Amino acid sequence: MAILFILIPFISALLMLIIKGNTTKTIAIGSSAINLALTVALILSNNYENWNTNLDWIPSLGIGFSLTVDGLSLLMILLTNFLLPIIIGTSFNHNYDNPSLFYGLVLSMQAALCGVFLASDGMLFYMFWELALIPIWFICAIWGGENRIAITLKFFIYTFSGSLLMLVALVFMYLQTPGSHSFAIQDLYNVTLNKDAANWIFWFMFIGFAIKMPVFPFHTWQPDTYTNAPSNGTMLLSGVMLKMGIYGVMRWLLPMVPEVINGRNIAITLSVIGVVYAAIIAIKQTDLKRIIAYSSISHVGLISAGILTLTPNGFQGGIIQMLSHGINVVGLFFVVDIIEKRVKTRELKELGGIAKSAPKLAILFMIIMLGAVAVPLTNGFVGEFLLLNAIFDYGASTAAIAGLTIIFCAVYMLRIYQFSMFGKTNEKTQNFEDLNSREFMILAIIAVAVLVIGVYPQFVFDLASPAVNHLLEQINGSNLSSIK
Repeated sequence: MAILFILIPFISALLMLIIKGNTTKTIAIGSSAINLALTVALILSNNYENWNTNLDWIPSLGIGFSLTVDGLSLLMILLTNFLLPIIIGTSFNHNYDNPSLFYGLVLSMQAALCGVFLASDGMLFYMFWELALIPIWFICAIWGGENRIAITLKFFIYTFSGSLLMLVALVFMYLQTPGSHSFAIQDLYNVTLNKDAANWIFWFMFIGFAIKMPVFPFHTWQPDTYTNAPSNGTMLLSGVMLKMGIYGVMRWLLPMVPEVINGRNIAITLSVIGVVYAAIIAIKQTDLKRIIAYSSISHVGLISAGILTLTPNGFQGGIIQMLSHGINVVGLFFVVDIIEKRVKTRELKELGGIAKSAPKLAILFMIIMLGAVAVPLTNGFVGEFLLLNAIFDYGASTAAIAGLTIIFCAVYMLRIYQFSMFGKTNEKTQNFEDLNSREFMILAIIAVAVLVIGVYPQFVFDLASPAVNHLLEQINGSNLSSIK
């Protein structure tokens, strides 16, 4: 049954080859809605094992078409399938040339993303990982802004280079499995390496995942790519695709090389540096997209540092913060898209007074912005609190530096809101149109999600706890209690 999460968007993408015009929008939104409904049905069934798919694919090479559902993969599937209808809905603000190609690429990416989060075979995981790169590359290269070819090429080189390092590590681990060798995830977990080999595997895979997240100093492709990509491409990259890297660290990297869990200090240090470095740069920016792009690097650095502490709080905080960040950043980029579409600029100095003529936008923008700032009773607060708690247990000085994100994030987010919503209007903003019904519905759904997760995060903990405990037991070899 889990294979349906991949087949539905993939078959719908193939339909785009023969269907043209506005019908493609209907198929795209319908397909993504079916996947979301299927996800909800899976959660309500509370019987994940019956949804697993295990097929012999290339048995001579130890490669299986294995898809496994647990709490972690289910939450990532939920995030993907929740955000895709929203992202497709926001695309109705634009009249893309060749919409059948555009929506076909979006659905192809959805299929690949679901494959990444469900795969329990190393080679299958790698194949879906690479397949997810192809659609977003075309989306950015075809519908991006100025210098899109050069910027997209840099993005491709970075991500493909990281993927090759990851492939080398996976093949090496495969060759260490006993007998005829296997890419099955548990077989890879069971490999025992000497310290030097484990150290190399750790860094090969961490760099591959860190580029995708991205973590300092592997982030330099991200700001330009986010800024020049079409709005929907930016939402796909920031809302879902970067979660592939965090998920990879949790699911594949840390359980595969527990031999070096005490040598992860450099990775935590790089992550914390990224938290502060990106936040300071965000404060200096004047382009709305670039501010949010750098804020994303800062938030992801905190998630990376938290999960690398290898504690229940770190893992649970990382999971809920992945969900929260995905929801918040898509909402923020949609607000930027609405503003840019109406006033033809993203420069803060050219905005002001929008709240006077667009109160609905101002209210919903405020809720999403407060979630990003991590105000209590919003989704961002829960994950950030757990992550900082985990980092504090790792080291008080490290937590003190990482905790600066609370101040810096408030500075750049409140600055965005103040300069765009308040102050005097100008010739560009004095006749700003408030949200239409479709835009209001999309932002309202996002705002409700911000508040629901903030008020009642326990359902996330309940779903994730068994998977978190299993992964941490695999890493530490001991029973760890979940968050209650």
